[in-house]
Amino acid sequence: MTEVFESTVRDGVLRLRRPKTRWLSTGHAGGESLGPVAYNVSVPEGWDDRDVDGYVERRLAAAGFERPGPTLLTGVSMRHARRARLGPVEAVVTAGVSNPAALPVDGELGRPARGTPPDDHAGTVNVLVGTTRSLGPGALANLVAVAAEAKATTLLSRAGVPGTTTDAVVAACDPAGDRASYSGSATDVGGAARACVRDALCASLDSRYAEDDGGATAAAADAPYGVVTDERASVSRVLTAENDGEAL
Repeated sequence: MTEVFESTVRDGVLRLRRPKTRWLSTGHAGGESLGPVAYNVSVPEGWDDRDVDGYVERRLAAAGFERPGPTLLTGVSMRHARRARLGPVEAVVTAGVSNPAALPVDGELGRPARGTPPDDHAGTVNVLVGTTRSLGPGALANLVAVAAEAKATTLLSRAGVPGTTTDAVVAACDPAGDRASYSGSATDVGGAARACVRDALCASLDSRYAEDDGGATAAAADAPYGVVTDERASVSRVLTAENDGEAL
C-alpha cells in the first residue's frame, strides 16, 4: 500500500514529505500552513534551549533539511517512531510517558504529582496524522480532535493516563485529493485516523518500554515528573430565555 508520507530520518530528525500539503499543528509556532514537509525532532536529555526557533533551524540544517515546516519536539528517539496506514489515512507517532498528566474523574485522586517537569519534551506523545483526502477547514481541525481522542483513549488503556504535559498533534490533508466534508469518527477519514493513531501509538510504546519491566503503565507510575489536575470547577446551568431568573 502506498504511504501517505515519504519519510526520512537523519541525525534525530524525522521528515515527513508530501507535496502541496495543508498542515495544522498544535506544536511550537503552530497553526495552519501549506507546504511539502513536517518534522519530528528528538531533543537531548536535559535540553533547555529557550530559543526554540533557532534550535529548530539549526537542527534541520544539520540534518540537511532546507525546507521549513511544522515541527514537533520530543525527548523520544526516532528509533521508536512507528507508522500505521489504513485506507486514506496514515499516522506517525513517537511516545514517551515520563511526564504524565493525570485527570482524575469521580473523586479518584490518582497518584500525586512529582513536580512540574522542565520544558524539555521528555515524555511527549507526538502524533502526525494525514490523509490523501481534501478536508475543509472544520474537518482538518476536527482531525486534530479525533487524533487527540484516540491518543488519550489508547494511553489510558496502556499507561493509565490520558496524556503527558507536552503532547502535540499535526494533522494534514491533500488539497488536491477527493473532497471529504467531515472527519468525525463515523467517517472513512475519522475512523481510519482513530485506528492508525491507536496502532502506531501502541507500537511506539512497545518499542520504548519493555513488558518485563511493567511496560508503559509502570513507566508512567514511576515517572520523575508529572501533574494531576484534581481541582474541581464550579458548575451551573446555562441560562436561556426560557429559564432566565430561575433558581439554580
